[in-house]
Amino acid sequence: MDFILASSSPRRKELMSLVGIDPQVIFPDVKEYIIEGESLKNFLKRVTAEKARSVYRSKYVNAVVLSADTIVLLNDKVLVKPTDRDHARVMLTSLSDRMHEVWTGVSIIYRKKIRFAYERSKVYFEKISESEIEYYLDHENYLDKAGAYAIQGRASVFVKKINGCYFNVMGLPLHLMMQMLKKMGILLYSSCPGDYSVPEMSHPGE
Repeated sequence: MDFILASSSPRRKELMSLVGIDPQVIFPDVKEYIIEGESLKNFLKRVTAEKARSVYRSKYVNAVVLSADTIVLLNDKVLVKPTDRDHARVMLTSLSDRMHEVWTGVSIIYRKKIRFAYERSKVYFEKISESEIEYYLDHENYLDKAGAYAIQGRASVFVKKINGCYFNVMGLPLHLMMQMLKKMGILLYSSCPGDYSVPEMSHPGE
């Protein structure tokens, strides 16, 4: 079975490889923007669906097409990718000694059907000194990361604890992804597909 990852994130490809999936990567040509009044869940659903469909419609109608999008949320404000060092410094300072949320939406298209789900994790940063922030900015590639950090990089030392899925914070909640694939009849680890009984997916608080 062919898997297509409709994402420009190398981290998502690495995460999929952890569970034995080696996807072909195709960058989707989709602009990401929040419509006024749009909820974060609906934003993630819309954007990930657009990414997946943009690839699926081209010629990969017989493949499994997966797309994902991750946002960092601090006090109801979305932290995007920083534009420069000063912007990244402001972001890291705002995250210092506080809790923020990381949301990842996932859309999968297979056999003309699409499924969407999302995951949320709470991340608690310790208090970060100015010198620690400057050292981090000197040694880390932060411009391509929402909130100016990646949990698997040097920013890992800033994290006191996580409530929720660690892989979600990296950009792809693997457990959620596997449950979605099972629900769509895509069973990677079973020689007896009929033996699976997959419960309806839900999200805490819904």
